[in-house]
Amino acid sequence: MKTHVPVFAVILACPPVACLAATAPLTTLHSIAALTNADATRHTPVAFEATVTYFDAKTRNLDVQENSEAIYVRTPMGAQLLPGDRVLIRGTMQPSFLPYVVGTDVTVLRHGVLPAPLPATYEDLVHKQINCRYVSVRGVIRTADLVSSPGTPTGRLQMLMDGGYIDVEVESYDVIGLKNLLDAHVEVVGATGRKFDSKMQQVGAKVKVSSIADIRVIKKSGAGPWSMPLTPLQDIVMGTHVRDLSQRLRIRGTITYYQPGSAVVIENSTTSLWISTQTSEPLRIGDVADATGFPDTDDGRLTLAHAEVRDSQLMAPIQPLAATWSQLAFFERSKLGGHEFDLVSIDGRVVSAIREAMQDEFVLLADGREFTAIYRHPPPPIPLPPMLKVPVGATIQVTGICLPQAADPSNNEVPFNILLRSFDDVQIVAKPSLLTVRNVTIVAIFLLFFAMVAGIRSWILERRVRRQTANLAYLERRRRRILEDINGARPLAEIVEQITELVSFRLKGAPCWCQIADGARLGNCPTDLSAFRVRSNEIPARSGAPLGTIFSAFDVLSKPSIEHDDAIAMGAGLAALAIATRRLYSDLIHRSEFDLLTDIQNRFSMEKHLDALIDDARRTAGVFGLIYIDLDKFKLVNDRYGHHVGDMYLREAASRMKRQLRPGDILARLGGDEFAVLVPVVRTRAGVQEIAVRLERCFDEPFAADGNVILGSASVGIALYPEDAATSDAMLRFADADMYVAKHARAAIAVA
Repeated sequence: MKTHVPVFAVILACPPVACLAATAPLTTLHSIAALTNADATRHTPVAFEATVTYFDAKTRNLDVQENSEAIYVRTPMGAQLLPGDRVLIRGTMQPSFLPYVVGTDVTVLRHGVLPAPLPATYEDLVHKQINCRYVSVRGVIRTADLVSSPGTPTGRLQMLMDGGYIDVEVESYDVIGLKNLLDAHVEVVGATGRKFDSKMQQVGAKVKVSSIADIRVIKKSGAGPWSMPLTPLQDIVMGTHVRDLSQRLRIRGTITYYQPGSAVVIENSTTSLWISTQTSEPLRIGDVADATGFPDTDDGRLTLAHAEVRDSQLMAPIQPLAATWSQLAFFERSKLGGHEFDLVSIDGRVVSAIREAMQDEFVLLADGREFTAIYRHPPPPIPLPPMLKVPVGATIQVTGICLPQAADPSNNEVPFNILLRSFDDVQIVAKPSLLTVRNVTIVAIFLLFFAMVAGIRSWILERRVRRQTANLAYLERRRRRILEDINGARPLAEIVEQITELVSFRLKGAPCWCQIADGARLGNCPTDLSAFRVRSNEIPARSGAPLGTIFSAFDVLSKPSIEHDDAIAMGAGLAALAIATRRLYSDLIHRSEFDLLTDIQNRFSMEKHLDALIDDARRTAGVFGLIYIDLDKFKLVNDRYGHHVGDMYLREAASRMKRQLRPGDILARLGGDEFAVLVPVVRTRAGVQEIAVRLERCFDEPFAADGNVILGSASVGIALYPEDAATSDAMLRFADADMYVAKHARAAIAVA
């Protein structure tokens, strides 16, 4: 879960001077704390005294308290304060999650005494009543890390209290000291705060402390986390213990998105919410529906989990919000929130359209920036419709759910996707422009002639444009070639290396490599990574654990950028497609050569090996054997016990016969109750007969299947190449005939 800088930490709107002059300032924190957001919109001036309980000079975040009242203050640049300072604050009120003060001047009157901390519970922290109060809380430290906030390392602890998790932000760079707090029972003294998602909905609470000394260890952990005994991966579930007292809630709104068995989005006049549900019942988009479930957060986003949804069958459609790329990608300060999960519409020019196994993707360009419209395929048995034909270069309007790729409102820019409900959400606004590559080249030559007259500056500009165009064309060619190789027979390792080279080219030569899960490391990985800033992106799987991770290394002095993350994410998507395609191909090969019931080779595979053995024996003048096996009275087993028991009998029979064979011998199921064994290495007929006897005798012990005892037997026949036959069909016929001779002989003995 991410920590979110409150929106009031970035809103800097100031009231007109004329209005301030006409309003008397509020002089007590009690009167200021009584203001509502509606009052704060008038930007009431304030001039009051209070005691500093927390101050961060980097972010200019200040918490002050007077008696039982506390408030957040956005300080002016250059303020230097310490907890316990008595200060005079002048400024104006601003609305946000709660009203706060934009300070224009903060004067230190003297250094005093901090107020007595208020003992607080988890329930106290998640409510608004003690926001910014100086408190003491107790709990167990679960994680301890350094994070950049913003750009400077700051300690962040995740503490489990009786009721839930909170974050503890510490002004400390002491990694060892923070790590030593793991699993310790501690008491933390500091100022309370809130955590938000991009829609300014509270998703948690935190306590801000000025020093690691404000964290008192009550009881150390019994053993360090790295000295504990190892637990097998398959047994970690035994360490799970959850005590969840969350209350079920019911909400109402209009359905704007539905993915059966996965999620529903409900929106009303004020907000929208993602609902995780396993329901697959018919739900109609545009209907009013009730949802009942439990409040939760997912990657910093407020959700309703384990939910059930009931459609009222009453239509109340939501009109999509017409938006631009900037409105959807940037945190909209005017509405104190973003457009996450909102039903929106946006125009864009089609860059590419790709059908993937799970979804269709339309890459669009709006305001010079890319975003992706995604249509997720309906689950089986609903037939998959043909992909919507949208010409590249056309301008289309897409309508769907806005899904930012991060939920942190402190980010200036958050890439987003649009989730489409159906192909009806795509409307063509304008056909592709006449601005083709050929026409652009002609215009570029014409402009180049006049640019030479205009001077060196215009010539350099044109050259830069052509270089960028060439880079984009090269990237698109390489990407298209990789997609062709994925669908071809090129080795997976070579494809992954091509992907890392493409990412490296897009990152202007930065080293890039890929670590396949339980596999090889491919690409250009520097031997010493300490001199680099490494960025990574997991290679997602359709289900289960990630398929691997793709990395890129940058100079430590370089600044992170969204272009870097986009390039690495593009590489992760291509690698996921390549690995998944190869695994699907391997699975199809296995299914084509192995019997699905017994997991031994099938007739097709056996005949292929038989032909190969004949070719090899002709070249080397060798011999080999073929054993034909038929299970006696198998039809009676099916008739008496049913096909389920018959299948169990076949699987156990195959397992027994396989144990009688040598390495290199090949057991195959020809169909029904008939099996065959290829014996590649044999000198005489007696050697083949010895294996055939072992196969017959492995049926002497009764079979146990689903509580039934079955007395089984088998008849076998052998053929020796080239003594008995010289072709594959002849070998099978000879062994089959020999088997029937043995079967009839056994029947005659039984009658006698």
